[in-house]
Amino acid sequence: MPEPQTQTLADQNLLAHASSSYLRSARHQPVRWHPWGDEAFARAKAEDKPILLDIGAVWCHWCHVMDRESYEDPVVARLINENYIAVKVDRDERPDVDARYQAAVSAISGQGGWPLTAFLTPDGRPYFGGTYFPREDRYGRPGFSRVLETMAQVWKDRRDEANESATSVMAAIEHNESFSSRDGELSLALVDKIAGSILSQFDPRNGGFGAQPKFPHPAALDLLLEIAMNRDNEPARDAFILTLEKMTRGGVYDHLAGGFHRYSVDERWVVPHFEKMLYDNTELLRNYLHGFQSFVREDFQRIAREILNWLNTTMTDRDRGGFYASQDADSNLDDDGDYFTWTLDEAKDVLDPEELTAAATYYDIGELGDMHHNPAKNVLHVKLEPEEAAAQAGFSMDDLRELVGSARKKLLAARSQRKTPFIDRTLYTGWNAMAVTAYLEAARVLRDDVARSFALLTLRRLLADAWSGEDLLYHVIAYADQAGPDQEPRAHQRIHGTLDDYAFTIHACIDAWFASGRMEFYNAADKLAEAMITKFYDRSAGAFFDTARTRGAVPLGALSAHRKPLQDSPTPAGNPTAAAALLRLEALSGRKEHRQIAEDTLASFTGIVGHFGLYAGSYGLAVERLLLDPIQVIVVGSGPEAARLEATAVARFGVNKTVMRIAPFRLLPGGIPPALAQMLLGIPGPKEAEVWALVCRGRTCLPPITDAEHLLAALEEDPRPTA
Repeated sequence: MPEPQTQTLADQNLLAHASSSYLRSARHQPVRWHPWGDEAFARAKAEDKPILLDIGAVWCHWCHVMDRESYEDPVVARLINENYIAVKVDRDERPDVDARYQAAVSAISGQGGWPLTAFLTPDGRPYFGGTYFPREDRYGRPGFSRVLETMAQVWKDRRDEANESATSVMAAIEHNESFSSRDGELSLALVDKIAGSILSQFDPRNGGFGAQPKFPHPAALDLLLEIAMNRDNEPARDAFILTLEKMTRGGVYDHLAGGFHRYSVDERWVVPHFEKMLYDNTELLRNYLHGFQSFVREDFQRIAREILNWLNTTMTDRDRGGFYASQDADSNLDDDGDYFTWTLDEAKDVLDPEELTAAATYYDIGELGDMHHNPAKNVLHVKLEPEEAAAQAGFSMDDLRELVGSARKKLLAARSQRKTPFIDRTLYTGWNAMAVTAYLEAARVLRDDVARSFALLTLRRLLADAWSGEDLLYHVIAYADQAGPDQEPRAHQRIHGTLDDYAFTIHACIDAWFASGRMEFYNAADKLAEAMITKFYDRSAGAFFDTARTRGAVPLGALSAHRKPLQDSPTPAGNPTAAAALLRLEALSGRKEHRQIAEDTLASFTGIVGHFGLYAGSYGLAVERLLLDPIQVIVVGSGPEAARLEATAVARFGVNKTVMRIAPFRLLPGGIPPALAQMLLGIPGPKEAEVWALVCRGRTCLPPITDAEHLLAALEEDPRPTA
């Protein structure tokens, strides 16, 4: 009897030892998956086979569907293995790869998204692509088997056509991802044009922008608030407020645990895609903090605290510091938001009759729900005003509030007994830096010392584990611990940080200096900025590339395409984020080069950015920071009166305003950054005052202020530059 044959390395799925949660989820599939890297490309060239590229994420519902329908099907796997070299990429782990192939597929098919499915020449140039392909023909889409057979035949019999298409697509990537035009002028009028474009898409009935699907767009919201505060723009103010109100009433907000889902499939914010992303929630946390600062709305404060609570309890490593990347939409492949939704009978099983009446009225729980796959399933959302709900349910407002509160606790407790959707515990550098910034803002606005302490703990872990201390920042702080009893811990291949990672970490370090007064954070920001400029800044043409240019190394596939990120999608774009970081740093360091590079970066896009509207929020905010004098409020001292002055200074959002509290002993050479030292060390504190504040606008400081009323008056001066 012949011995059974063992698989050679070439026959194996190579994802078993991958670090990424998404890649490891496919390790059992019969497709011979390769991770992105030299080995896959070398094999494609050696065997003269095209590459099948799948890009997805562990939180992506349709990625799970395509895995189950196609990649776990032995027949489809055999078709792939015979004709292609298969490569799987985690878009969270490799945003540089994802960005370029998203641009490619958009050029080919007119749309992008995940899963992204691309067919590449052996050297990685895309000649065809799309997103989700069903196993068989349906949804108006061709079946995946037919697509696989057709594209393999194209490579064998019509190779010239495939290469010609690939060349055209690469040219489109270069053109679309390297925006540059200096035809415009850096001015507040340009910012107003961007804001006007955003407002033209505003939905005055439901809040938000455009129709379905509807995304939050946090940077655009902050730009509208900035315009409202500094230009007294009523339409911008109304759009900001209504959008925040409508989002928190909709099912896109998790009314039981707090936190926002990624987006809504309808224009009313009712039915979401249920995955929850770290970056969405940290940026929306900042929106609600800024709204509370500016309008003293208790509902905005409540939502901010609920987002914090969800992050604290679900998405953080409380012992070591760090924020997890995402929570999946589904608990299994047959689930479509079932963890988060309720039938009327499920609610009846949990609540007493009065609680059910109150909750069903307030959260719109009925026999007929909102989910297409199961019409009995309800997405909890607030359909009626509280007064209307109380009247309809037959309760007083106080009784309704009490009953809904008790019902919420019981529903959350019952939900916690369900199988919880997967949480990707990978700690990504840029997203953690964004979270540090958001938490430090929450600490200041909400007087939350726990948020402050956790933010500083996280930043110290980031700097210890992802930063070399001199010139190299990595994209991942730590991967999820997936080592089981039957396997050895994996050695992770370190992925170099992108522009986003450096820029967001600089912001986090600056915020940490403001929060703590510790020079270790300022010094880290300074070194990170120099590394960012060296690695990413294009000194000949201006602006920053998203990836470092490495001498001698030949980039794989579409990574050869140069890209200068301008659009917020969905996180703030790299170039305006980097420019804003340098402007903030220049106000502390006094280094003119930082401001010159920031201004040159923003000027590189003046001729084109006005057309980006909704996706140029972070650019508009960076220009505001450039053109308006920085306002620095320094509160010296401690105790209740210092807290009162600090709270007064924090009121009203302004992108160019920073507030810091400094202990008197730090007002010494070397104890504060050089530009601040130059301004402050020659200013004596007022006699017989233990607590006082300085307001510095640009390079000019007002005399010391000792009471909140005078501080408020000093801050209400018009921030706009005079002619």
